Amino acid sequence: MRYLLSLLATALFCTSTLAQALKPGFDKAEYIEMLKVSAQFGDSTYVQAFPAPQQFKLVYRSPVVGLDNRWDLWTNNRSVAVISLRGTTANSVSWLSNFYAAMVPARGELQLSAGETFPYQLATDPKAAVHAGWLVSMAFLSKDIMPRLDSAYKKGTKDMIILGHSQGGAIAFLLTAYLYNLQKQGRLPADIRFKTYCSAGPKPGNLFFAYEYEAATQAGWAYNVVNSADWVPEVPLSVQTINDFNATNPFKNAPAMIKKQKLPQRIALNYVYNQLSKPSLKAQRNYQKFLGQFTSRTVKKNLAGFESPAYYNSSNYTRAGNTIVLLADADYYKQYPDSEEKIFAHHFHPPYLYLTNKLP
Repeated sequence: MRYLLSLLATALFCTSTLAQALKPGFDKAEYIEMLKVSAQFGDSTYVQAFPAPQQFKLVYRSPVVGLDNRWDLWTNNRSVAVISLRGTTANSVSWLSNFYAAMVPARGELQLSAGETFPYQLATDPKAAVHAGWLVSMAFLSKDIMPRLDSAYKKGTKDMIILGHSQGGAIAFLLTAYLYNLQKQGRLPADIRFKTYCSAGPKPGNLFFAYEYEAATQAGWAYNVVNSADWVPEVPLSVQTINDFNATNPFKNAPAMIKKQKLPQRIALNYVYNQLSKPSLKAQRNYQKFLGQFTSRTVKKNLAGFESPAYYNSSNYTRAGNTIVLLADADYYKQYPDSEEKIFAHHFHPPYLYLTNKLP
């Protein structure tokens, strides 16, 4: 009898473990494990110097695709899968993904190669826009991710973590939005639960993209963890113009209101208005010219058949999602001092692990 009860208890425990669901909310231990998973993309010296994952095992590593992009699939006894996205590498093509920083609409179609298009929807608002280079990277990665995701789901895995550090975090924002919209369209099972950990993620798009991303994930299903000493979450540079506001705003009718003023006031107000509005509009056009049109020429050289998409006339980048701030203090700077030579002193996995361990 005791033997049967023991077998029953063991079976129940195993069933419970395998069926364990992801929970909303930032989980310190969960994020630390994700840091360990993410760090496995480094070279052998980097990997050996960083703690290895304890709960998850690597089951698949993708080929290199797109702009030197790669992803891993990790599993935890098949109860939870992790889609881990690689960050920037030393390869100049990988940096090209970062520098291709013109904005494109968050809904549209990319021509990835001759005869191959990638329709996408990351938001429904026509004012939402995202980073072109990271969208291209996400498009190439998703072609390899989707069949593996489908296979994992058919084997019973319905809880999935989307993970990325640095550029991987930027792509994770866009992949999360892409998958959520596929679920809305009925093209992906609605019972798949996604939880996202962007780590050291830069700004993925404009405010209107951020609004929809946050609305979809604000119940505790997506986080961007940032070290306050790290410069990477502060990029891309943002340029806000009078065109980056909602339709109802005080700037839209400013020229018409100025015309109604008496001549002296009209001259003065026109001067002030132009001095405030024209520089940012010019900066935005230059942003699109150099980080869009010019950069796309190099992208085309590395992606045969790629065609530049129509750009969105904005460069108003903003951070997105629930942010977990790892606040660098005096003790931290003793361990990781600022450096003019080592520009990634605060960006790699070790300083993030150090500060995360200090969280309550």
